[in-house]
Amino acid sequence: MAGLIALVVVAVVVFLVAARSVRVIPQSRVGIIQRFGSYHRTAESGLALVVPVMDKMLPKTDLREQVVSFQPQAVITSDNVGMQISTVVYYRIVDARAAEYEVANVTIALEQITQTNLRNVLGNLTLDKTLVSRDEINAKLRTVLDEVTEGWGVRITRVELKEIIPPRDIQQAMEKQMQAERTRRAAILTAEGDKRSAILKAEGEKESAVLRAEGEQRSAVLRAEGEAEAYRNVQAAQIEMTGALFERLQSSDLSPEALRFLYLKALPEMAKGPSSKLFVVPSEIQDLAGMIGALAGGAGMVNEDDAAEEGKRRRLGNPNGEFARKEIERRT
Repeated sequence: MAGLIALVVVAVVVFLVAARSVRVIPQSRVGIIQRFGSYHRTAESGLALVVPVMDKMLPKTDLREQVVSFQPQAVITSDNVGMQISTVVYYRIVDARAAEYEVANVTIALEQITQTNLRNVLGNLTLDKTLVSRDEINAKLRTVLDEVTEGWGVRITRVELKEIIPPRDIQQAMEKQMQAERTRRAAILTAEGDKRSAILKAEGEKESAVLRAEGEQRSAVLRAEGEAEAYRNVQAAQIEMTGALFERLQSSDLSPEALRFLYLKALPEMAKGPSSKLFVVPSEIQDLAGMIGALAGGAGMVNEDDAAEEGKRRRLGNPNGEFARKEIERRT
């Protein structure tokens, strides 16, 4: 019975020793093992053996990338404008031993070093440069912090300016400036639109005027061609009528006085045509008509002076053409 109890006690002691000697370390974490208070080794992920009483494992160190956000800090730019800026730092531990023994608290140390370097960087920039140069500021901060934290076993992967809060009066001035800029851009766009619209309208009016002028030109050409054709038709009709009249007169035996009367009577009818103009008939043409009538009537060749004298005499004796009328009635 005593032997059984001793065996159980030994088994319990062995179990407790084994439980204290075996450690399980998760993935992406490491454990710092101290022996008699001094650094002994760094245990990787998996099973790690620790000698009871002699060794001690410190809290596991996370090797994954970590993020720490800092509260807004007061910063003054080179043009003496105070503002509040909050930052976010991304880092990861690359040397667990240095992170454990070279710095007491990585988070607090990062916050202080970030604030100090942020003031140094922004102190050389103006307000406008600060607002438009976030990428440049982030790169400078990352470079400076990475140099300092390298001895801590910490690598800075990224630094971001989370929020920039200028004074209230500066914010109001910036809002007015942005509103004025938007108004200016809207005015420019409106002016460009009006310009384009005016150009298109002018081009349309130009094309319309050209087409209208071409139409009017074509219409004028067609109208002129129509009038010319009508004039030619009227002239042809008048020539044909004159020829027919001449043939009739040749075949008749009217006296020269009757021929002159018929000629003068036909002149107003000939002037009624659309292409006719005002005729001024001198007395010599009447005498010439008498000669033509004499030839048409078969009277033979007559002296021009005698015909003119006879025409003058007859006009003076009977100015209203009474003699010619009576002559026509007698012959008919």
